[in-house]
Amino acid sequence: MITKLLLHAGVALVLFAAIEPSSAAPSSAPPNCSAIAFRPMLARADDGEQDVGFYKSRFGRIEVKASVKGGATENYFVEIDGKPLKPVRDLPAIVTVCAKAKRLPAPAVAQEACTGDQLQVMNVHTGDVRYVVLYVHRAGAWHFCSAGTT
Repeated sequence: MITKLLLHAGVALVLFAAIEPSSAAPSSAPPNCSAIAFRPMLARADDGEQDVGFYKSRFGRIEVKASVKGGATENYFVEIDGKPLKPVRDLPAIVTVCAKAKRLPAPAVAQEACTGDQLQVMNVHTGDVRYVVLYVHRAGAWHFCSAGTT
């Protein structure tokens, strides 16, 4: 009886020691590369700027918005914590690496009209800089729409 108890205690101790301490506690730093999916705007929306969706975490709030005219969506854009993004033309290579990891095309030439049937917001953190990249799915493929920093 005591032998069985010691054996079970030994197995439990080995299993407990195998757990990495870093996996038990949440990280205080945001992930380096993430992508969040959003649904597009429903048809027949009121004209003007409309909320499409939002995602809130301890690292901030992502808001996807749409410009609507004549009841149809003309363009999608992203705001972080209620503020518009600062446009960026030259993105670091880490953004392309993240896009490849998320099965999205490398950001190149932005689409004129950012509309489609699905949306993805990709976040890339490098040091203190956060790059936010918007993609739209249209005609069976993902297209780069815009990029900016917070």
